[in-house]
Order: sequence, then structure tokens, then C-alpha cells
Amino acid sequence: MDESANPDPNDADATPDPAPEAGEPPAGTVLRRGWTTGACATAAAKAAYEALLTGNFPDPVAIRLPGGETPAFALALQDAAPGWARAGIVKDAGDDPDVTHGALVTATVRFGPAGSGVTFRAGEGVGTVTRPGLPIPPGEPAINPVPRRMMREAIAEVAGRLGRSLDVPVGDVRSSGVPSGDVEIEIAIPGGARLAERTLNGRLGIVGGLSILGTTGIVVPYSCAAWIHSIHRGIDVARAMGFDHVAGATGSTSEDAVRALRALDEVQLIDMGDFVGGMLKYIRAHPVARVTVCGGFAKMTKLGQGLLDLHSKRGAVDLDWLAGRLAEAGGAADLVAAARNANSALEVMEMARAAGLDLGRLVAAAAWATAARPLAGTGIALEIVVFDRQGGLVAETGLRTVG
Repeated sequence: MDESANPDPNDADATPDPAPEAGEPPAGTVLRRGWTTGACATAAAKAAYEALLTGNFPDPVAIRLPGGETPAFALALQDAAPGWARAGIVKDAGDDPDVTHGALVTATVRFGPAGSGVTFRAGEGVGTVTRPGLPIPPGEPAINPVPRRMMREAIAEVAGRLGRSLDVPVGDVRSSGVPSGDVEIEIAIPGGARLAERTLNGRLGIVGGLSILGTTGIVVPYSCAAWIHSIHRGIDVARAMGFDHVAGATGSTSEDAVRALRALDEVQLIDMGDFVGGMLKYIRAHPVARVTVCGGFAKMTKLGQGLLDLHSKRGAVDLDWLAGRLAEAGGAADLVAAARNANSALEVMEMARAAGLDLGRLVAAAAWATAARPLAGTGIALEIVVFDRQGGLVAETGLRTVG
């Protein structure tokens, strides 16, 4: 998955922000798109298969993406011996802060048994699925369905094209003399196990390395598509393992705190970052009985204001709104005025604490109302839990059914 680190200084959760602000280019900048690991693996597999049949590597090698685009990739690695060929592509993620940008993606292609079709293996740095709930069953390489389809189509295209014009090795032909396309493809990303430590693969039950991802073949800069993907897969895994309660946290401080507070298994924890709305909309379509949304005071204040995307570029803490809640809690006029001119949500929370006012309860209630919108009519039980910077409990709504 893509990942970057940029903590929101106004939030009580000192954790990475999934959509970086400090590292983003100025508004209006034209960003260069890149290629997914799935596209790179497909290009490498196609080049390796052609070399296996002919002894020659096409360089550059063109592939067809699901949307019809036909990009060409330069080879960074070419190697072959009797019975196998290997090609490698250096992933270019464009202007996206992708952990796999610059990684070498290799495909080793070998002849397979007659009638086997295209089969897949996980090489160095590519993970293996160990938990149910993912698009690929346990025991299989973590190569997602669309990249698998792209590779199968690329193998079929080469087999058909070369079968019409070349004598090909006996190991890959039928009696007609046409290449069979029966091959084993081993995808590797050297160093991928280390890169995978910066993703959520371990929590999803993908061990040993990275996933080969992509639905379009194209990386759109700062789309956070991989982050959203990991949220969805986390919910899928929790459901498949029989859990009826998940907790989405804005960051590691709140995640650790809610795990202890609710005695949750790691699989029940969803690293939603700022994507509260994205998580809840997916849960609406893939329901669980109980959902906890938790985070630091500032993030939950934004949620209370009505924001379902909590990133700072989508909206800031509204101190006037927060001052209004302080007045509702019984704050004196001078305290409310001071809140309107505070430096941060944290400062307002400390002012309320010093005055003995339960501001957190009102913020949590407003956040519940916002979070309930995407779940309307589902009957799912929802709660909001607010933590301070140290993970201390500020407020909780308790689980309440969304009508």
C-alpha cells in the first residue's frame, strides 16, 4: 500500500496522516501518474514468457491495461536459462508517495504441466495470504485478482501471436504447434519484506512481503487508493473471522487505547486514518453488528462539525463551533470568548477541563450524529470514543443503534 507520514499538529493522535499535506505539491500542480505493482508484474511476466519462447526479451515491453491503455516498460533485468526466463521492471509510482516506488518487480516464468494454465508463486518479498476474507484465499500468493487476470491475458496474447509465426519449444506446445500458455509465474520484489513493514499487510494476515495490487494498472498521485483498499480488506478479514465488532481509529495512540478499553483482537482494529466516511460506507454495504469510531480530540471535533474526511486539507477545526459547544456545556462568556481565540482544539479542551466542564461529551455526541449518517437505517450499533494525547479517555457515547 501507499504510505506517507505527516502528523496533524492539531490532533491529539500523534500518528501518520494518510494523505500528506506538507509533502503535497501546490494546488494546481499537474502530477505525474505512475504504474501499480500489478502493471509492473504483468510487463515483467510478458517479457519473460516471450524470452522463454524465443530467447529474446522485448525491450521495452508493452501491455494492455484494463482501461485499454497500452504503456511500454523498459526492462531493468533480463536473465534466462533452459526452462525459465526472468525479467524485471523498476516501479515508477509517478508523483505518489508510494512505499514501492523504485522497487524492482521481477517475474520468473517456467513451463508448467500440460493443461495447468497460468499458476502463480510468491517469490522473495511477495507475501502469502494466511487469513480468510481477502480476494485471494489462504495459502495463495498475495497477487490480487486484477493483476492475475492481466498476466493471464498477457500470456495468452504472446502465445497466440508467437504460435502463428514461430517454431516454439516442445515443452510449451500442443500437437497443433501453438504455445500452450501453461506456465508458472513467480513474482518477486527484492527487499519487499522490509517494505511490507510499512504497510498493514501483517494485520491483514499477509505474511512474508508485499501484495501485488492494482485495479486499473495506474497509480493516481495522492489518491490514497491503497489506504482505502487496506480499510476494506481489514473489514473483510474481521467479518470472515467471525468478529461482529470493529473499531476504526485515526491513529496509533487511539488504536492502542481502544484495544485496551474494549479488549479487542488485533483483527478488529481498522486503521482508518482520516477516512471515517470511507470506512462507514463500506461497513454499510458489508455490515458488522457494532462499530467504534475513535480518535483524538481534534479529529473528533472535526467529525462533530460534520466532516467525514478528517484530513486538514478538507477542513480545519472550527474554533467558533467548539466555543459554541463550550457555551452549551455551561462555559462563562469570557471563557467562550477565549476559546474562539485559542491556538488549537487541545487548548480549548484544557480550558474546559480546568473549568470542570465536560466538553468532550458534547463533541462525542456531535461526532456520533455525523458518523451515523452513512449508517442510517442499518440498525448497526455505533459509538464514538475520544482520547487525549496520552491515550486517556476523554469521552464516550456508548453503543447506540443507528435507526
